[in-house]
Amino acid sequence: MVESGYLLCKPQHSNRKTMNLQMKSIWNTLAALAVMLLMWLVVPVQQAHAVTGWGIGASYEIRDADPGNGFGLRLERGILSSVPLLDFKMRAHFSFFSEDVDSYRDFGPPAELGLFDYGLAVTGGIGFGLFHPYVGLGLGQERFRSESDEPILDFSENSIYWNLYGGLRLPILPLVSPFVEYRFTRLMGADEIDYNHNSRLAFGVTLNF
Repeated sequence: MVESGYLLCKPQHSNRKTMNLQMKSIWNTLAALAVMLLMWLVVPVQQAHAVTGWGIGASYEIRDADPGNGFGLRLERGILSSVPLLDFKMRAHFSFFSEDVDSYRDFGPPAELGLFDYGLAVTGGIGFGLFHPYVGLGLGQERFRSESDEPILDFSENSIYWNLYGGLRLPILPLVSPFVEYRFTRLMGADEIDYNHNSRLAFGVTLNF
């Protein structure tokens, strides 16, 4: 049995049907990302908390899988300003993780692990009071890389994913909002890594302008 978050290599198999299903899944995800990007560009800006409705943030992030520590960036744009008391945003987010491990969970040789993911998401929250809770849903792509002297553990893997997240903003100043966020990610099309989901905590600050 392999626990969630454990990293194992699987033998390569040439399977045309599997490749076709993966390509179809990738194209469907790219189409969904394109629709979300179009919404980002055409939906009216919300200006409840800033002059332009835009915000940029940075975060320290902790995953429950290797590599476990990294950093994130996010760009947000307020939308649907006509809805009272509610705070809707479109988000583009990027994260990078890197870690050197002595072994893969007590087995295997040392390796250098890296992960980069990016995606688009829609966020909805309550925009009044001292605390601003929010939830969101998004799609994206993840690239995992393992570098090792052992050939079977030297590989890279591209996966698409959907995620759910929830968090809490604290707008202590009009243009500054610290936040904490929990995110659950479900991977699709991952063959080389033997887990299909992971979660993370993010602690950061958003600047609104």
